Amino acid sequence: MANVDDPHTCRNCGRSLPRQQGKGRIKQYCDATCRSAARRQRAKHGLTLETRQGYVDDGLTAVAEALGQARDAENALRRAVDEARASGRTWQEIGDVLDTSRQAAFQRFGRPVDPRTGTDTTGSDEPLPGAAEKAITLLADLVAGRWAEVGRDFDARMAAELTTDRIADAWAQVVGTFGAHERMGEPATLRVGGYTVVDVPLYCEANELTGRVSFDDDGAVTGLFLLPA
Repeated sequence: MANVDDPHTCRNCGRSLPRQQGKGRIKQYCDATCRSAARRQRAKHGLTLETRQGYVDDGLTAVAEALGQARDAENALRRAVDEARASGRTWQEIGDVLDTSRQAAFQRFGRPVDPRTGTDTTGSDEPLPGAAEKAITLLADLVAGRWAEVGRDFDARMAAELTTDRIADAWAQVVGTFGAHERMGEPATLRVGGYTVVDVPLYCEANELTGRVSFDDDGAVTGLFLLPA
């Protein structure tokens, strides 16, 4: 692509992007997080990735987009419950709307307080410490073909569903579509719905994709996705 001397903005958040010099595609987003958010918005309006020229579905895009929508819905529901509680609604009333017991509603959405300190005991909103490094290590094992190492920190569900053979097959499909892996970009870490999510740009011969790894608060891997840019 041509050099970009004039300032331009991220197509998702509107922040200014730095000027580009030299070869390469024109940068349209701040980072992988903004790129993923824009992709979800396109999907909501019917502009799915399948319509893009030259795109080949990697088999995981629909799963990743559904996961993002589910987490958005969960966050919206949690905010609604918080607002209902702030307006004086009881856990019994909230449970009735959710078609569950008041105890189950509290366990899912409540914010228990330690009576000794007055602090919230539901956990921190801060990302898991060291999550970016753990994600990079996992993806480095993936691109190097160390399949058993990729699944070393999988939780029980991931370990059962994503065997070493399936990992190898998925990466072979990526290489066949995008070419050999060349380098990684800077990771972006965020907290989403009780999980820490790390997006790492993966630059291949023919295109760029995003490696997304999610962790629970114990450091177990709860999700692994390879998303076209």
